Amino acid sequence: MTAATGLAARGLRFLLSRRRVLLRLTAWSVLETGQTFLIGYGPARALDEGFLRGRADAGLVWLAVTGLGVLLGAYGTARVYAAVADLVEPLRDRLVERVVTRGVRTGEAGSLSGLTQQVEIARDTFAGLVMVSRSFVFTSAGALAGLFTLAPPLLLAVGPPLAVGMALFAATLRPLARRQETFLVADEALAGDLGTVCPGLLDVTATGAEAEIAAGTGERVEAELRAARALARWGVLRVASLTIGGQVPIVLLLAVAPWLLAHGVTAGALVGALAYVTQSLLPALRNLIHGLGTSGSRLTVVLRRLAGTSTGPSRPPDSGSVPPGTTADRGTPPPALSLASVTFAYGSASAPVVHDLDLTLPPGAHLAVVGPSGTGKSTLTALVAGLLTPSHGTVRVAGHPVPGPGAAASRVLIPQEAYVFGGTLAENLAYLRPGPVPEEELLAAAEAVGLAPLAARLGGLGARVDPTALSAGERQLIALTRAYLSYAPLALLDEATCHLDPGAEERAERAFAARPGGTLVVVAHRISSARRADRVLVMDGRSTAYGGHEELLRSCALYRDLVGGWAPAPAR
Repeated sequence: MTAATGLAARGLRFLLSRRRVLLRLTAWSVLETGQTFLIGYGPARALDEGFLRGRADAGLVWLAVTGLGVLLGAYGTARVYAAVADLVEPLRDRLVERVVTRGVRTGEAGSLSGLTQQVEIARDTFAGLVMVSRSFVFTSAGALAGLFTLAPPLLLAVGPPLAVGMALFAATLRPLARRQETFLVADEALAGDLGTVCPGLLDVTATGAEAEIAAGTGERVEAELRAARALARWGVLRVASLTIGGQVPIVLLLAVAPWLLAHGVTAGALVGALAYVTQSLLPALRNLIHGLGTSGSRLTVVLRRLAGTSTGPSRPPDSGSVPPGTTADRGTPPPALSLASVTFAYGSASAPVVHDLDLTLPPGAHLAVVGPSGTGKSTLTALVAGLLTPSHGTVRVAGHPVPGPGAAASRVLIPQEAYVFGGTLAENLAYLRPGPVPEEELLAAAEAVGLAPLAARLGGLGARVDPTALSAGERQLIALTRAYLSYAPLALLDEATCHLDPGAEERAERAFAARPGGTLVVVAHRISSARRADRVLVMDGRSTAYGGHEELLRSCALYRDLVGGWAPAPAR
């Protein structure tokens, strides 16, 4: 089964699951058909049976009937919007879940573009596609029925150019979809490049790789620009199809008007035909071509890209680092995290940010990673997450190579900017678990991490969460508790508590350190995090130091400087 066939099958199953919504949408759209029918038929009868015969009262009655039909159609259109919302929002929810599964759990490049742009593109374009397609179908039915009722010869002037315009438009859909996909591939490549480069800008600057990184990013910008221009050129054919299908019928009606009048078509019928074309068919065709031509192709491509992705085991995108110099004994469990002779540089001519690094973190350990800005902490986390590939060496999580499904299932990242989605608090907390989570377990996790007071203020686990109404620290508490509940044994806190006060930070870190079978890595925001850790990794560009807090105070001048420059938080 091809990707297109599979996508069509999924779409059909989705629509069948919303049969009641579709029936409601159809029922309200019928009112729009009646409105369209009366827009041409009412004025035609008003002229032929009223004003042209000197019977103004009859003409006014027909105009009143037409006005009543417009009001009923407007009422039906208002109800249509509610039905479309009931059809669109479930699709958006499914796509968000799929994208978050791919990006937040597996760390796949391009997920930022998928979450922030492509899901919203799919939502908006699907809604627009439903509206314009429905409107064109029911409007065309009403207009063509009206033309046939007024005088069948009128269809000879309207039908053929409308069919030719629609055929030309249909012929552009496939090439348009291909160019739309090229544009989205370029967009994802640019988003992935920026997602890798931006977190490591300090490292890029420190190693002198600005020119090479700028050149690579510039190539991706140019590729997206070329794709956008190629996509725009197809707008010419859309204009041509609109001209043939919507405007040529007007010219034909005026050109053959004498012949039509000579063959029994009344003046009122001719005016009604012009009303059908100008007030109904032309606007509906314009909306269809601009909506389906752009939105339809874009929706097909976006859904294929979002639906055709693999879903990894439950975890968000991750980062991490581990203590150096230790090797697991034979027969013991594999290290929670290990780097073997890892070297990485931003460009072949740049100095390595990470150089020949051998690090091993045993299960159950608690490590803090510290160092000045630009010394490779962000680069190291990207290497462990699989977002960057080492120039030399290997990275493993729980014995599994990075990137890979085994490593993905064994690690969970809580980044500085926590992700919280609209839904209940329980849904947010249990998101990284494959099945239902007992309420008692959710409450115990909230109490351990320090989320319980916030949960009580929100109204309990069943309360709806509005991410925009939460502070940065509150979002971090929710994300921390979500990660605490995950099955991933390795928890990576990349400044994940920076918006919490010192007391809340300590409580959260101690909760993670006490997880049964869990291993904790903290990219330290405060020196107190390093004091609580079993071991500390100090990064200083190409060199590293490793040991306990007191040991490093004696042996590492950089660590002494960091401790001295880390002012304690003011008392509250």
